[in-house]
Amino acid sequence: MSVLAALGLFLASCGTGGTGARDEGPAHSDTLEDAVPAATPSGAAPTNTLGRVDAVQLVKDDPTVSAEVKHQLTPCVGDEYPVDVSYGGLTDGPADDIVVNVLTCSDAVGIGSYVYRETDGRYENVFRTEEPPVYAEIDRGDLVVTKQVYEKGDPVSNPSGENVITYRWRSDRFVKAFSWHNDYSTAAGEDL
Repeated sequence: MSVLAALGLFLASCGTGGTGARDEGPAHSDTLEDAVPAATPSGAAPTNTLGRVDAVQLVKDDPTVSAEVKHQLTPCVGDEYPVDVSYGGLTDGPADDIVVNVLTCSDAVGIGSYVYRETDGRYENVFRTEEPPVYAEIDRGDLVVTKQVYEKGDPVSNPSGENVITYRWRSDRFVKAFSWHNDYSTAAGEDL
């Protein structure tokens, strides 16, 4: 009976969902700026293995990725790199688009988010943002970029809020569709 209860609890916890956005990052008080679209070929040819590419090599070969992000893109343990990769339809291209989030090893803070589109057998960077903490994901065919906002004195684990911007593909680039800001409550967890 206890095995069934434990299994039920386990399955219930797996189904709670979530967006995958990171909840921490360095203290920045800047607002989320529109990301600079890029249209420079990365130089990396698709190296599909069951529909997957070497996302680390894709970022390293991309001339539009900053030297700082490339410098921080090193294995955390063994040959495990701090990247989250998503595949899906964002640009109506001939193949799935690739969203790559580069994170820090120590605390998994997003330091760069990129979208690659397959064009003529090669992947082209069509979107980038490199102002941490940032995280991009695919949501029902839209690109959603989330950035935690920190006010002076906020600990890394407790941002004051977040800016969320949704982008949509329009013929040759992403355009901002809408955005919103969420303020987080400071009441929870405070000593009363």
